[in-house]
Amino acid sequence: MKKPKWIIEKEQARRGAGQATLWLFGLHAVRDALANPKRVKLRLVVTKNALDRLGDAVAASGLEPEISDPRKFAAPLDPGSVHQGAALEVRPLDWGPLVDLVQGGGVVLCLDRVTDPHNVGAILRSAEVFGARAVVAPERHAAPETGALAKSASGALERQPYLRVKNLSSMMVELRKMGFYLIGLDGTAESSLETALVEAKGPVALVLGAEGPGLRDKTKDTCDVLAKIDFAGGFGSLNVSNAAAIALYAAGHVKR
Repeated sequence: MKKPKWIIEKEQARRGAGQATLWLFGLHAVRDALANPKRVKLRLVVTKNALDRLGDAVAASGLEPEISDPRKFAAPLDPGSVHQGAALEVRPLDWGPLVDLVQGGGVVLCLDRVTDPHNVGAILRSAEVFGARAVVAPERHAAPETGALAKSASGALERQPYLRVKNLSSMMVELRKMGFYLIGLDGTAESSLETALVEAKGPVALVLGAEGPGLRDKTKDTCDVLAKIDFAGGFGSLNVSNAAAIALYAAGHVKR
């Protein structure tokens, strides 16, 4: 029996995703990717100077580096990429299902339409520092795994789980079923983040939206509570990556 067209297209898309590659660039991002046993590494392009600085990591990876002229760098990068003479072609990381990452509780970050790779990179760094189990974002309207994100994350992309899911609200519901208390960060909320964390008494999922539009209505409705970070004055606003860092710190230090 011939398969329906939509099934064939879905299978092709899945196979295409499995073969997708991306280029990481910059000394920190490349060094940490080379050292990551979970990262499938395909091609390494370096200048002689970069190879000297990455020597041990390159040797341990088993990859044969391609030496490139810095004036005509061979990797297919955007001309504005600050590659520092190092670029590595890789496959995206597969962290497995979220349920396996959150066994035993902890803190999860959910990002609603945060599309700036620099913000997401900074969030991944904070998530690693403060021990978040995972950072979760939707497949659409969110920063994908790219060289720019990896460079902003300064190596954290290799160690901090970053999962993209089809439907963020559905995943939030699944987190609730796993015992997580869903706290949405909203500057107009009446409750403070500290109060919300005290009421949680268990594992929490901190939900942050993009700067400007904030959380979508559907995302707000899915949260257990909306809370704000208290400011010293009558008005205040934070970059989403700064808000994530503060929320993560609070989640680990507020007594519950």
